[in-house]
Amino acid sequence: TDYGSSLTVSLPAALQPHEPFQIIVRYTTADGPAIWWLDPELTYGNAKPFVFTQGHSVCNRSFFPCFDTPAVKCTYSATVKAPAGIQVLMSATQSTYLEEEGVYEFYMEYPVPAYLVALVAGDLIHADIGPRSRVWAEPCLLPTAISKLSGIVERWLTAAESLYGPYIWGRYDIVFLPPSFPIVAMENPCLTFIISSILESDEFLIIDVIHEVAHSWFGNAVTNATWEEMWLSEGLATYAQRRITTETYGAAFTCLETAFRLDALHRQMKLLGEDNPVSKLQVKLEPGVNPSNLMNLFTYEKGYCFVYYLSQLCGDPRHFDSFLRAYIEKYKFTSVVAQDLLDSFLNFFPELKEQCVESKAGRLEFERWLNATGPPLAEPDLSQGSSLTRPVETLFKLWTTEPLDSAAAASSADLTKWRTFQTVLFLDRLLDGSPLPHEVIKKLSECYSSQLDSMNTEIRIRWLQIVVRNDYYPDLYKVRRFLENQMSRMYTIPLYEDLCTGTLKSFALEIFYQTQNQLHPNLRKTIQQILSQGLNPLPAIDTTAVTTDTPAMVLEDKVSEATNGAISLRDVNVSA
Repeated sequence: TDYGSSLTVSLPAALQPHEPFQIIVRYTTADGPAIWWLDPELTYGNAKPFVFTQGHSVCNRSFFPCFDTPAVKCTYSATVKAPAGIQVLMSATQSTYLEEEGVYEFYMEYPVPAYLVALVAGDLIHADIGPRSRVWAEPCLLPTAISKLSGIVERWLTAAESLYGPYIWGRYDIVFLPPSFPIVAMENPCLTFIISSILESDEFLIIDVIHEVAHSWFGNAVTNATWEEMWLSEGLATYAQRRITTETYGAAFTCLETAFRLDALHRQMKLLGEDNPVSKLQVKLEPGVNPSNLMNLFTYEKGYCFVYYLSQLCGDPRHFDSFLRAYIEKYKFTSVVAQDLLDSFLNFFPELKEQCVESKAGRLEFERWLNATGPPLAEPDLSQGSSLTRPVETLFKLWTTEPLDSAAAASSADLTKWRTFQTVLFLDRLLDGSPLPHEVIKKLSECYSSQLDSMNTEIRIRWLQIVVRNDYYPDLYKVRRFLENQMSRMYTIPLYEDLCTGTLKSFALEIFYQTQNQLHPNLRKTIQQILSQGLNPLPAIDTTAVTTDTPAMVLEDKVSEATNGAISLRDVNVSA
């Protein structure tokens, strides 16, 4: 199964308590959930094969024998042999390369949980972008990565250190992975993994990298001891991310990004229902359930709102920063539960404990925050972002108020001058209101479609989802063109989900027939599952005798339930 089977080792009876011992396990790793092998055609350069691992949350047991729980941390070393011309990197503090032997040696000197052990190998080159940071990418992508990140990563690290204390991992490097990478980013210590597709969207790149920077303190240094409390990493990292963006880009930008994410949280709430148990911060993990299935916007945004609530209890965010510095110093390199955080909080602010916060609005309120389903009990004041969010609200109202005054709506805002988060917030609200009256979608297309064509992928995919959900046939050719040039899970699954939910499944099948060979097998399988919903199984096709014009697809007759891409991808956009 995906979860493997346990390996039990009996220790000698004569072994004394606390006596050191060594266990050697000789093993071979086959294909498994953690290890992603890519043929050259699935890379940007199309030159060399590529491999990366993704351990979060319980995948690394298919990579190496381990205690695959965040409660257990250890140091590690690794020796990796690779062909000439293949660069190998790992999430380690030390590395050496023995060129004559083609051998890389790695050592992580600080204890980490198993899921943070990561490896990547391929046609990668690097450039320094700061005194303790470099960026790794395929040669054709490196200039773009340098132009986007040179100098500013150090600015983010310095801001984080001013808030939460020294960066303890030595280097902070970033490697950009091919579009097959299954999530947006992963906070592997010393070496953040991030999908190359995000390079096109500057503001999303900023937020995603800063979120991973924040994990250096919250998640990597101090880790949730159980997957049932992932908010201890994600909620705190999201709070820290927004403190860093406030310091570096101002409160208005931070409030805009927060409004965008909270909008998505309420959208997910509406889809799942307020009584859904996955909306709890302390989620019950049933046996056999992959913890990654519990990662949702509640983990991030409800967790963030709880942390923000705690910061408001002590009156000043800077006082709360001081508490978090002390919390990191006390628990670094260990794993914690929620009670550790809350006890430390009340001990750091004894005046709150004395004011009966614990009984009046503390322990009781803490319990509700952790175990109540539904939306956050309180949300942050985002009024400092009104200069950026008010134009979005005004434009949305103009387009959705009857009768439509399209001239007034079209002239009220110039989207080319908006920030990305303003535009995606506007488009998400149009998506929520879809299907729209035909006159509205027609006028929207006339006003914005050509403008949006030249904007980044995060914007374009939202417009294309609007096109699909409104069956707006004049712009369907843009959906085809987009999918013909996309290999990324986060930019393909939402469109296929929407195409198959409505009347356009045959259109989706046609595109998939033409593009499937450029997709990673895991992504191909997921799309097959989406396309198979409600269809009789199609017969297997002999692909050995198929021309490029023939639909060479096998739809499996044993199809697991497809994931809801509209929720899990567009609304979550997971940065682990």
